[in-house]
This record gives sequence, C-alpha cells and structure tokens, in this order.
Amino acid sequence: MRRQRRELQEASLSFLDVISCGFGAVVLLLVIGKVGDPSVLEEAERQVLGTVKEFQERLFEIRGETVVLDEQLKSREQQLSDMRERIARLQAKLASVAKQSSQLSESQFKEKERLQLALQILTEEMERLLGPEFRQQNKLIGGIPADSNYIIFVIDNSGSMQSYSWDKLKIEMLNILDIYPEVKGLQVLNCNGSFMFQANRGQWLEDSPTIREAIIKKLDNWYAVCDSNPASGILKAIRSFYRSDRNISIYILGDDFQGSRFIRPVVRMVDKLNRANRGSDRLVRVHAIGFPLPAYFPPKGTVSPQAIKFANLMRELSYNNGGTFIGLNSLN
Repeated sequence: MRRQRRELQEASLSFLDVISCGFGAVVLLLVIGKVGDPSVLEEAERQVLGTVKEFQERLFEIRGETVVLDEQLKSREQQLSDMRERIARLQAKLASVAKQSSQLSESQFKEKERLQLALQILTEEMERLLGPEFRQQNKLIGGIPADSNYIIFVIDNSGSMQSYSWDKLKIEMLNILDIYPEVKGLQVLNCNGSFMFQANRGQWLEDSPTIREAIIKKLDNWYAVCDSNPASGILKAIRSFYRSDRNISIYILGDDFQGSRFIRPVVRMVDKLNRANRGSDRLVRVHAIGFPLPAYFPPKGTVSPQAIKFANLMRELSYNNGGTFIGLNSLN
C-alpha cells in the first residue's frame, strides 16, 4: 500500500515539472515575440531620433553662441588695438612736451644768467661812474645784497648733495665769496650745526685767501652728520655769532628738506629768533641757493616733494629775512 502511494507521488511531481517547463517555454516565446514587435521597434526609433534631434538643436545653439563670442572677441581685440594706438600717440605727445619743457627751462635759465650778468655789469659800471656813493645807496651785486661784513655758510652735506652737487656747490661758494672781496669774518656749519673746523667752533675765521682756499679744500673730506634740515644750523649761527655791531649774511646751500611734514614751524622759529626788538628789522640776512636733484630731472620723473619743500622753505626764509633765493635748474 505504501509503495503504491510513493509511485503516485513521484508521478505527480514529474507531471508538475513538465507543466512548469512548458509554461516557461511559452513565456519565453512570448517575450521574444514582444521584443521583435514592430511597434516596440518604432517607439525605440522615435526615442533615439528625438534624442538625436535634441542634441542637434543643442549643437546649433552652441555654434551660435560660439559665433557671438567670436564677434565679441574680435570687437574687444579691436578696442584693445585702438587703445594701444592711443596710448602710443599720448606717450609720443608727452615725450614731445617734456622735451619742449626741458628746452624751455634751459632757455629760461640761460636768459636768467644773462640778465644777472647784465645786472652785475651795469652795477659795476654805475659804481665806476658814481663812485663809492653808489655802493652806499644800492649795495646789490647780481641781485644779491652785498652789505655784510661777516659771512656764514650753512651747508647740506648729505649724501645726495655730495653725490650730485658737490662740484657745483664749490663753484657757487667761490662765486659768493667773490661778491665779498674782503670781510671781517667767515664761518662754515652744516645743516645740523656742526662746524667745519672744530678747533674754531664758535669763533670767526679771519678772512684771507688762505682761509678761503682751506674752506674749499676741506669740502672734499667733510663728513659730519646732516639730516637735510637747515633749521639747527641757522639757529646756531644766529645764536653764536650775532652782535649788534655786525652785519651778517647766512648762505644756506642744499637740495632738499627732510624735516617735518610742514615748513611753517621752521619759518616761525627763525622769524622769532631773527626779529630785532620784535619789529620788522632782522638781525641777520638769510640767502639760499637750491641745487637740483638729477634723479628727478624731466623727462625721467617728477620733481621730488622734498626738493619742492626745500625751495618753498628757502623762498620764505630769504623773503622774510632780507635775502635772496636762487634755484638752480642745472648742475652744469
């Protein structure tokens, strides 16, 4: 009985296996048939064509944008070329203006020298014709008052002066001394108030050709510290040497001012010390000569702000203290 049941069970399982395999085969045939269905292929083709069309449209858009960008680039390049041409024209024009300005400055300087020489010759001729009385009435030589019998030099012996203007400074000092053929006393300080001849500090150097030659020679190895601010030298000169019976002229020689931001404090200090009896009279005359800085000559660059401050300071000091300021345009 048990054996009969086992045979029936095995037969049932075999039948189910056959049925399952057959059903699977039918499903596989249906799937294969569906994939090959023309409607499915058409749908896939439409999707592919749609994607291709979309990509083509995007490609056309990119090409259009590229054309626009190319045109904009060409326009920018043309503008840049025009700007370069304009800059070149402006640079050429600037160089021409600078050259004309340099020539004009040189011409003005030469004309000024001719006028000063003519004035000096006329002064000498008037003195020859009118005698000593003319010198007493008008003691000007080359536009510089020559009524002093004591001379003090306050010199900027800084690096810029010794590097560029030292030879010219010697010439100008000789020219100044020539204005005064004979004086009662000479002295030389630097801008910080240091005496050239330490053995004679606070004392007058007795004028003589030997002393004048020694002063010029000493300039070759004079290295006292100087901060390019003549205030200390001026004040020390007045305090050390002024006496009521002395006619003193101070000559300041330099190229720039490295002191405070403003020149007004220096002007006030000198005015306060150099004012006689709180009136308009001055204890000493203050003259000045400004030397140019070659590094700032046009067309190499603009004028140094420190050089401008020095010129303004010297102009104020000389005007307020009965002197003359001469600004040199050349070191030749």
